[in-house]
Amino acid sequence: MALMGRKIAAIRAYVVEGGGADYHDQSEDHWIVKQIATPMSIYPEYKATRTSFGINALKTLVVEVEADNGVTGFGITTGGYPAAWLVMNHLDRFVVGKDANEIEAAWDQMYRASLYYGRKGVVMNAISAIDLALWDLLGKLRQEPVYAMLGGKVREELTFYATGPRPDLAKDMGFVGGKIPLVYGPDDGMEGLRKSIELAADMREKCGDDFLLMWDCWMALDLYYAKRLMQASADLKFNWIEECFNPDDYWSYRDLKKAAGNQIMVTGGEHEASKLGFRMLIEDCDLDVIQPDVGWCGGMTELIKIGNMAEAHGKLVIPHGSGTYSYHYVTTKTNSPITECLMMAPQADKVVPQYYPLLKDEPMPVNGKLKVSDKPGFGVELNKDKTLIEVKKGTRL
Repeated sequence: MALMGRKIAAIRAYVVEGGGADYHDQSEDHWIVKQIATPMSIYPEYKATRTSFGINALKTLVVEVEADNGVTGFGITTGGYPAAWLVMNHLDRFVVGKDANEIEAAWDQMYRASLYYGRKGVVMNAISAIDLALWDLLGKLRQEPVYAMLGGKVREELTFYATGPRPDLAKDMGFVGGKIPLVYGPDDGMEGLRKSIELAADMREKCGDDFLLMWDCWMALDLYYAKRLMQASADLKFNWIEECFNPDDYWSYRDLKKAAGNQIMVTGGEHEASKLGFRMLIEDCDLDVIQPDVGWCGGMTELIKIGNMAEAHGKLVIPHGSGTYSYHYVTTKTNSPITECLMMAPQADKVVPQYYPLLKDEPMPVNGKLKVSDKPGFGVELNKDKTLIEVKKGTRL
């Protein structure tokens, strides 16, 4: 085969400002940066908008790898300048000069070499972007879509739910469910809780009993408040309550799941990383749905291991966001029944590209459905007309 012996000749890292994978990098009139309950909501000066505490500070990371025959692959995530510096000044040595087939070895070496300062966060984002770029490259070298390299499709179409403040509009657009960002947290007291439940009741009435409704709590709650919100939401037939706690507070997840019974699902993992972190959520916390982000958890190489562990424990895997990168995974898994679509229009009133303007041919659901592309790799092309700020080896931060 022509693929045998192909070496990685180069790796490049870019930062993109304004949109892209850092989907919080939006203007102040966008729903996604307005008041939403966060861990910072307890401080009045950081409550009104999420940009006030810097949710858009990191910016987008793009990693491109090139084989010795000129074929390239790329991966996109968040992490910006710090992650780009790590790619070019530490992690590059585990990629350049290596065989394009040896993705597992590259991942393991990057992870082990950064254990003393990494394991999660920006470091894992950098590893994830490199890993996605390597999978994209390998698919292009083999002339196969990534889903084929993962074992092939188990469904022809993906079915989507929408994340945004208007699930009633999402229903009209063909989505099977809507996940609502929670606006009021514990710092708003019982009055805030009452407002949240009123909104939930209104959306249940507008959307009907057969439409899936969920809460996105974005790490903002304490156990007492989460239990109160969960019980009231269960009465309104909400499907799940998501990411209530600090990602490292496995004990609160465990206790919330015990309190839930069979009334409502407890989910999380968006900000978790590696198979070891997810082992805690699966085995110790017994979460119903695991929600890794393939751009943050360790890339496709680690998502496969996380997903296999979840499947062995009878858990659903419904990845967080990540667009075409997660689509290729979800289409191969029977325990991934629905897929998330982040509503990136400022008023959540239409479907627009999540990674705009970075991808020329970004796939988007139509009437809540999408067929994963048969093009090689992840099936998308990097828009190099967008300003890509290259971070070169030796560049000082």
